[in-house]
Amino acid sequence: MNWIQCLTNAIHYIEKHLTDDINIDELASQSYTSSSHFQLIFHLVMGMTIGEYIRNRRMSLAAQDLLQSNSRIIDVAMRYQYDTQESFSKAFTRFHGMPPSKVQRENVKLFYPLSINVTIQGGFDMSRKLIDEFYWSDLEGHKDETLTAGEKYKRIAGWALKARGQNPGVFDALTEWVLDDSQWGDEKLNENEQILMQGVFARFKEQNAQLRTYLKELELSGVVNEAVFKALDRFDAELSGCSADERLQETVTSVFNDFSVMEKRRIRKIMAGNPTGQYGTLGVDFYGYINYLKDCDAAVQWALFMPDMVQSQQKGFKVDSFEYKELSAMRFIGREGDDLDDIDVRKDLFRILDTLNEYKSDIDYDVLFMHHYGLSVDVGPWHGFWGRFMKAETPVPEGFVYFDFVTHNDGLAGLPFISQFAYATFSGDVEAMHKREGFDSDAMYDVTRNIMLGQGVNIPYPDKYWTAEVFLDGCDKYSTAYMFSAEL
Repeated sequence: MNWIQCLTNAIHYIEKHLTDDINIDELASQSYTSSSHFQLIFHLVMGMTIGEYIRNRRMSLAAQDLLQSNSRIIDVAMRYQYDTQESFSKAFTRFHGMPPSKVQRENVKLFYPLSINVTIQGGFDMSRKLIDEFYWSDLEGHKDETLTAGEKYKRIAGWALKARGQNPGVFDALTEWVLDDSQWGDEKLNENEQILMQGVFARFKEQNAQLRTYLKELELSGVVNEAVFKALDRFDAELSGCSADERLQETVTSVFNDFSVMEKRRIRKIMAGNPTGQYGTLGVDFYGYINYLKDCDAAVQWALFMPDMVQSQQKGFKVDSFEYKELSAMRFIGREGDDLDDIDVRKDLFRILDTLNEYKSDIDYDVLFMHHYGLSVDVGPWHGFWGRFMKAETPVPEGFVYFDFVTHNDGLAGLPFISQFAYATFSGDVEAMHKREGFDSDAMYDVTRNIMLGQGVNIPYPDKYWTAEVFLDGCDKYSTAYMFSAEL
């Protein structure tokens, strides 16, 4: 066995046993050499003793553990083989420059596993810090907890909610890093492969596997939203290099087969896409592979925490019914304008549409139809049209506009829209249904959308995105139903 392989095996062994009592003699025996000789070679090649390496790795992981909610210092100390909290605190303070009781994410010092690729890589590398900016789950540290299934699920949903607040910005930073030409010289290619393929992609796959196992154990109790398994399947497929987007498939496959193609900027542009913002709603020139990973990560988290959020958002009102509809081709006919704020003007509009009763569709109500003409919210302004959904090819009265709906996506941004949507009806306090404070639009909009997100249903934003308030009792009353575009 050569020394490079010996040292690589030793590092792998250390990584698997960082929470155990690591025996140096056991490490040395795997290399068929004496303990003293092994430690000398390790020190010469790695530039530090085995003891220093183990301590650095434990301190790096301990800081991440302490950043998790409900983490106790004494538990972390015991986990990483410190006899007392005091000895752990002293070692932690020397390493991080702050005591464990005051640990802060932005100030912790991260030390990565070393690897041998002709030169030694790892340690305190700032470009690798990006990996640990993701809000990773800590399921391994909670395996032996004596909680009910509901309590365990609530805790993992809490992690998902926090991850949703942090991860989008990290994905955008990852996109910007991939697009930064200064980070992709030939001398950085091996290191970048470790960062992207092992540090990010492989780590997400590992987290997904842990989540799947953990949730399967809770499944029989009935607390798990089954949509999370579909979201994990989609995420794992993307992480394995099987992109669902035909435009990306060839490039993604080539990168997974030979990472050296990432030296080409055109390849990196396809892999990176563009930053889409904290909520994933910003307009982009191209939607790349990392954008899809960002969406997949979101889908897993939404499936975990959205059902509870939907319940908490129903204050003073409730969802009476919720269903998905796939209608035949249809046409919306209506008009926009400030004059329609006047109820009498609105009534006149609908009186004209009443003359088209022979063309009624399955949605025979007054509606306020809203969209951005297939553009992102930061590019195209909101438009609201009062009118009705009619049968396809319905003649359009003078002074009105129309928007056609078809049964399938034509792959182009904007018109025609798709005649597939979620349909929710509400009852209770109408003022509460239309409350805007604390909501992206209003309460009905948020609840309808969040049910869809929790069920893993695709909202075709921005290309075919539209919504509609439905006035079941006429345009002079409050709307109490909502339509939200979907791709089923």
